[in-house]
Amino acid sequence: MDLSHATSEQLIFLNQPFTTKEEIFEFVAQKFAEVGVVASAADYKQALYDRENEGLTGFENGLAIPHGKSSTVKKATFAVVRLSQALASAEYVSLNPENQVDTLFILAIPEREAGSTHLTLLAELSAKIGDLSYVNQIKQAASAQEILTLLKSAEKTEVVAGHKGLILGITACAAGIAHTYMAAEAIAKKAAELGYTAKIEKQGANGIEDRITAADVNQAMGVIFAHDVALQELERFTKLPKVDVPVSEPIKNADKVVNDLLEKAKNYQPADENAVSADEPEQKQGFLKTLSTSVMTGISYMIPLLVAAGLMMGIATLVWAYVLHLPMTAVGSSAYFPGGAAAASGLTLYTNYLYAFGSLLLKFIYPIFGMFVAYSIAGRTGLVAGFAGGLFSSGLQFTIWGAGFGIPLTTAAGGSAKATDTAITALGTFNKGAIPSGFLGALILGLVAGFCVKWLNEHIKVSKNLQAIKPMFLIPGISVFIIFVLNFALVQPVFGGLNAAIANWITSMSGSGKLLLSSIIAACTAFDLGGPVNKAAGAINIALAADKTFPLTARVLAIVIPPIGLGLSTIIDRFVVRRRVYPEDLRVAGGTSFILGFIAISEGGIPFMLRNPLIVVPINIIGAIAGSCTAVALGAVQWLPLPAVWGWPLVTNIPAYLLGLVVGVLVVALLNIFVRFALIKRREARGEEIGF
Repeated sequence: MDLSHATSEQLIFLNQPFTTKEEIFEFVAQKFAEVGVVASAADYKQALYDRENEGLTGFENGLAIPHGKSSTVKKATFAVVRLSQALASAEYVSLNPENQVDTLFILAIPEREAGSTHLTLLAELSAKIGDLSYVNQIKQAASAQEILTLLKSAEKTEVVAGHKGLILGITACAAGIAHTYMAAEAIAKKAAELGYTAKIEKQGANGIEDRITAADVNQAMGVIFAHDVALQELERFTKLPKVDVPVSEPIKNADKVVNDLLEKAKNYQPADENAVSADEPEQKQGFLKTLSTSVMTGISYMIPLLVAAGLMMGIATLVWAYVLHLPMTAVGSSAYFPGGAAAASGLTLYTNYLYAFGSLLLKFIYPIFGMFVAYSIAGRTGLVAGFAGGLFSSGLQFTIWGAGFGIPLTTAAGGSAKATDTAITALGTFNKGAIPSGFLGALILGLVAGFCVKWLNEHIKVSKNLQAIKPMFLIPGISVFIIFVLNFALVQPVFGGLNAAIANWITSMSGSGKLLLSSIIAACTAFDLGGPVNKAAGAINIALAADKTFPLTARVLAIVIPPIGLGLSTIIDRFVVRRRVYPEDLRVAGGTSFILGFIAISEGGIPFMLRNPLIVVPINIIGAIAGSCTAVALGAVQWLPLPAVWGWPLVTNIPAYLLGLVVGVLVVALLNIFVRFALIKRREARGEEIGF
């Protein structure tokens, strides 16, 4: 295939004197902008660094393939940069720690482009430069024109099939180009060297290429999964021996990857329908990777719904307050629906509907998250059980059944009966056990649903004539029942009991010092961002405020500090530590979280909590306490439950309030950046893949 169509003589740079990665990226980004490949050199350069943060693009034999995938790229293209002197291995870290980069193929990939001729060419290039002899020809070329000639005459490396058996593989990387095709080429070559035939399916920017068929699976002796993102249609390989590795592993050491599969498959007979696969050992080896991939998949599907819900509620609130001039606390109230006391109509009615619709959408973020966590583990068969687990964790079943999310409260010393009654009213009619488990419940139930369905799918055996009832009847019925029992027997009672204890504790502290009580309310509010612990703290504080016992200052600040702080951290990380510390999907969520924080929708921070709860939850609590106590200590007072920006003018001593907000936001932002940066540096020092 003629690869020269994806570059030009203007994009081939020989004998360049660069000594740092930064110089190379800056130079190529500017050249791409000059020839019209990218709309913004700065955005493309940032995309290059973003990809570097996700994993190493240096390989061996002096070769590196940095690539940026961005909406600023107008057409898929690559540049060739050959250095006059190799970079130090520490300057451009590679999969082979001793590699010193001297030749770079720098790819520019459009954000949303699949199946185009240029992408096909880049895929071909990625496979071709796995051939050492070809790379050496590029290195020895005397001119840009000579390199173009080599690219024009490039033919795909011939892989001679063997006769010992068929090895299958699936490769997939984050960008869907370079690593995907290089890993596929490496597996195919090594299999051929050992006397085997290989068929490798690529799940990349061009969709699924070289799809593995049922006939292939029946003949195969095993399958290699080399990926950094969730793979599709894994139910095809239930019976086969498997090896599951990062996409970079075959590029580094294809010999080990292929031989590991051959070891697992040595007692497997493809012709025997009853052969036992080597799934169990591999599941144990890849358990943490499975958890990480499934959570990332769930978050990626949840974020669009979260954004849509937040926008609906934000738009409705703005119209309600500044166009209709109605009380902000009344938006979404049943009084403004048909038949309500306010008898709303026209814009008032539909604005109220819009807010209620956004609130309804928010109820489904956990069902969406749970179902796609399960999908990542068990495929589409796991969707139903994961959705059921998400429903339970959101508490939607109690809304439908007419039960509130209340928590039993006691009238503690120092708290009045009126305050307790008001809290119960705010929470709704209490029914024992009617306490949703929130984001932790969604995570637990989604994972259990996925692993449960996967196990059932592998172990339930039915005759060929009854195959249809397995995915349509048996597995959904059994798995949903298991989720039902697990939720009501374990998940909901455990978290419900915790919530009840926290609520009673908050009530018992109502007579304590204001900073101590502010710290408790702030910590509980920031703990689960709109979840049951948050609601418990809110109910108690609203009750105390209604009784003029204790203001809502700590509560309203703790609602907005975590989402604004998390969003800010994704914006300033590259200025604070000179690199990105978040993957692309969380940077997208960060912008949303930052905006939603100002309109008091704290759920924008949930994707961060789901991805890294042990990092994010403690930092949220620390930041909320720091900001709230700063404001309270300096004399800020807020009696009304209006945490959004439009409620700030109602605060007494607004400078103290804003100072507390800034302190809390900076604590959340900077702690997240420095903790993540430290973890990244530690993994780099150990030579590990960068993960988030």
